[in-house]
Amino acid sequence: MKNYNTINFQALRVVLPLLLLCSCGSPIRKEADPITVNDEITIAEIQEAYKTGKYSIEELTRFYLNRIDSLSYNGPELNAMITVNPDALSIAEQLDDEMNEGSVRGPLHGIPIVLKDNIDTGDKMPCTAGARVMKASYPLEDSPLAAQLRQAGAVILGKANMSEWANFHSNYSSSGWSGLGGQTKNPYDLTRNPCGSSSGSAVAVSANLCVLAIGTETNGSIVCPSNNNGIVGIKPTVGLISRRGIIPISFTQDTGGPMARTVTDAAICLGALTAVDSLDAKTLSPDRKVCRDYTQFLKTDGMVGKRIGYWKSPLGHNKRMTEVMDRAVTFFKSQGAVIVELDSVIAQDTSDYSFTVLLYEFKDGLNQYLQNLGSAAPVPDLVALIEETFKDSIEMKYFDHELLKMAQSKGSLDEEDYLNALQEMLKLSQKEGIDAVMNQNRLDAIIAPTGGPAWKTDLINGDNFGIYSSSPAAIAGYPNITVPMGQIDGLPVGLSIFGRAWSEPELLEIAYAYEQGTAKRFTPSYIIAP
Repeated sequence: MKNYNTINFQALRVVLPLLLLCSCGSPIRKEADPITVNDEITIAEIQEAYKTGKYSIEELTRFYLNRIDSLSYNGPELNAMITVNPDALSIAEQLDDEMNEGSVRGPLHGIPIVLKDNIDTGDKMPCTAGARVMKASYPLEDSPLAAQLRQAGAVILGKANMSEWANFHSNYSSSGWSGLGGQTKNPYDLTRNPCGSSSGSAVAVSANLCVLAIGTETNGSIVCPSNNNGIVGIKPTVGLISRRGIIPISFTQDTGGPMARTVTDAAICLGALTAVDSLDAKTLSPDRKVCRDYTQFLKTDGMVGKRIGYWKSPLGHNKRMTEVMDRAVTFFKSQGAVIVELDSVIAQDTSDYSFTVLLYEFKDGLNQYLQNLGSAAPVPDLVALIEETFKDSIEMKYFDHELLKMAQSKGSLDEEDYLNALQEMLKLSQKEGIDAVMNQNRLDAIIAPTGGPAWKTDLINGDNFGIYSSSPAAIAGYPNITVPMGQIDGLPVGLSIFGRAWSEPELLEIAYAYEQGTAKRFTPSYIIAP
């Protein structure tokens, strides 16, 4: 791979696939399905249907449970879900009662949603990160993220399959594979990869197994699966959303974020997740800028007068992707944006520093997570987790899980190796990276191709990434939004829009204007291509 933008792509070839970072639940009893739902239905359309009595929350929830059964566990066997919430229908009935009494909590009231299976819920669903050793790990309480969704009235349908340990486990792997859930499939072509690690979340949204899903990202794990599955994904600034109760990789880079079929729905969900958490220091940043309603920034003229950097290097010499990107840039110009071409958006290589930080923080964060489970923890620490994993023939069938050992070999977070890597990584990616490029060019945002079309899933050789642009924003901890940009041979590709810390409002203006003016989202067809 050609060395663009002074990134160490040799290191990224190992690191990024790890970060892009089972169908083991009981089969759902098939019930009569008295309603029909458009595959592209939105939150606004659902709320209108509730208002007019077209169907109830319980009826819609049953529709989605049946659809999960038909498409994830059966039919094309998308393997998008690990666990279905046994209480989903009773929750829906309770929310119906509230609505019938004239009490509506907000736009998420009665909206079916799926959580990535590394997000704690204090209910009858385990939190597994896709790992077999965690299959009976039941958290003691909701994560703040899950609690906020419940408070907003969302119906949590279940937990989505994912790249095991958010793809931070082996020197090579297949995105969307977990020992517990198997391989998630891309609904546009079942032989293609969904990317990860929020694979099941993206597939569930694209295939209309839910209205919204929550993914998590360390580097690419929201935006890449959104790209491969033709949906909208928001990777917010680290600290906008609490990460407590999410099985971690990195305290510095991890964040949850919404995934949806439209920018509007993703923005609605984002606004429900921004509460401060006194136990997550990143949400206590004095520079933190958040909103409870991000829909106020959705404007069809959101590009007018904006200066947009165009980072071309990720395209390399891919002619077909260049043509898709050129059409996007032409549209930006037609809407009154000024385009500034960029060769680089980082000061110098940060991938080695990032990898070091991740190894240290994964060990520290995972040990803390397991400790917080108390006596309910399936294993006490990373040492025991490694022991159990390496003697499990299913876990070891395809991939080496050597990253677990590499992380265990690291010391504490007060070691000089870690502290130096963290300092250099943040300096080069933030002040001397995105901030410097945007200040020098007076930019409102930067655009780039999110990725190329999905590659063939290969459990022997692992992932085959070609185009990707997630690293600068991910390593800096800055926001990144991807929206559908077009298709190549029936496979979707996305446009990434990223920028400074806490710039979600500006990015949403641009993303919405692009989406509304181009309408590139299309429904998957579940083919099996030769």
